[in-house]
Amino acid sequence: MNELTLDKMRKMNLFGMHRAFKTSIESGKTENYTQDEMIANLINSEWDDRKNRGIERQLKNAKFRYKASIEELNHEADRNVDKNQLMRFADCEFVNKQENILITGSTGIGKSYIASAIGHQACCLGYKVLYHSTSKLISKLKIAKADGSYLREIAKIERHNLLILDDFGIQPFDAPGRSMLMEIIEDRHGKGSIIVTSQLPVSKWYDIIGDKTMADAILDRIIHQSHRVELKGESMRKKTRSLNENKAKVEA
Repeated sequence: MNELTLDKMRKMNLFGMHRAFKTSIESGKTENYTQDEMIANLINSEWDDRKNRGIERQLKNAKFRYKASIEELNHEADRNVDKNQLMRFADCEFVNKQENILITGSTGIGKSYIASAIGHQACCLGYKVLYHSTSKLISKLKIAKADGSYLREIAKIERHNLLILDDFGIQPFDAPGRSMLMEIIEDRHGKGSIIVTSQLPVSKWYDIIGDKTMADAILDRIIHQSHRVELKGESMRKKTRSLNENKAKVEA
């Protein structure tokens, strides 16, 4: 009877229940549970399993640049990182309020890592997150314009609670790129949040976007109700490379 029940659980994709019931049988604990306790155990196991699989699916779909977490962030004082501010981001209340986060600083300072860590936390809390290199996203949308899939791609972006635009301003925007950026930002205004990372200070973003009128419209929507993280200090990649080289010398 138990084998038949396990088989039905597996075929019905009740993997959490299947694992919990099988473990209980193998450990001989089935008799230690009342009927209510057994049902609660099976339901809770299925609930946790589906939740964990959902998080794994969200993390995979987000396509983060780094596998990062809030707990692993470097809070050295010379980087101008406010630990309390980052901890406040961890509850993702900014997503509920449709607020944005702007992270600026020199190359290698850890902007993308922080953005990925916040995005990872958002996935764990059940939000839909999408990560993109800004220039690659614009290139992808230009191709979508040509093959007729543009509206589908825009709709896909709009469905996410949080969009991460990494390396904003690496390349100046041309006219089609500005229009696409404007459409993305307009669709999200008051509906979803954005995290933007850039090597350039916010004051330089007008020049990168190019057209003053459109730049005003885009940045008014991004900057309004945004949180700023302005990183400083030495490149973390350079610092890590130096530490590894020194370690190798010591071991040699």
